[in-house]
Amino acid sequence: MLRRLFSSGALAAIALAAAFTATPAAAQERIGVLMLHGKNPGNNRDPNFSPLKDTLERQGWLATVPDMPWSRGRYLDGGLDKAIAEIAGHIKGLRDQGATKIVIIGHSMGVPTSMAHAARGGDVDALVGLAPGHAPVGYYTQPWGKPVHDSINEARALVAAGKGDSRERFSDVNQGRQQTVVTTAKDFLSYFDPTSDAEMSVTAARIPAKVPVMTVIGEKDPLFRTIKAYYVDKLPANPKNKFLEVSGGHLDTPRVASDEIIAWIKTAVAP
Repeated sequence: MLRRLFSSGALAAIALAAAFTATPAAAQERIGVLMLHGKNPGNNRDPNFSPLKDTLERQGWLATVPDMPWSRGRYLDGGLDKAIAEIAGHIKGLRDQGATKIVIIGHSMGVPTSMAHAARGGDVDALVGLAPGHAPVGYYTQPWGKPVHDSINEARALVAAGKGDSRERFSDVNQGRQQTVVTTAKDFLSYFDPTSDAEMSVTAARIPAKVPVMTVIGEKDPLFRTIKAYYVDKLPANPKNKFLEVSGGHLDTPRVASDEIIAWIKTAVAP
């Protein structure tokens, strides 16, 4: 009788162990989110963007908001290649912590850089673009872009003359405010040349079709009326792609859309 009870207990333990072993892969997934802030004067403590980290972590997800090379304190620290390398490093950090799915949420300048990472074949399972900003083609098509247009031409001339590594003062316009960028001609062009991978209309079609993209734009955002034709309609077809218009302006978007962002991520990275 004792042997029979022992055998039953052993069988039950084996069955329990097998049940845990057979847990569906979906239940073992853990989402890791890399948050990329907007450009100078933005940084990883931006009160319009960084609070989203707590919202993500309440879902049980891993989240990180690093200070990137286009922040207030680093503007511009190296070229786009350096930024892409940093993005890859932060994603590796999330993987090392146990993330099985990687989502990049970019705000403003964080959108074109996340798209460049994906277009170059970087590790990412889904992209969220909030109030996409930094559109180099606009510096050639809009009157307000002339100071930057002139700086791009100057940087091209320096590179052509073999002075691409010379640090110079260039112009930028961010949300209507002109500012100075001190960097090399080559690094400046890597972000500002309309043919570079920092241009969303250039990289959109190169994002892998398997990577779903959510784009969120506020009705008061400068790109509100043009964003779909500019790059959203150029994205590869994916049934999980989402385009969302919300109230508010450029800085409000992360807060206004937080619930929709969470809901979409859960769907986008589902097996």
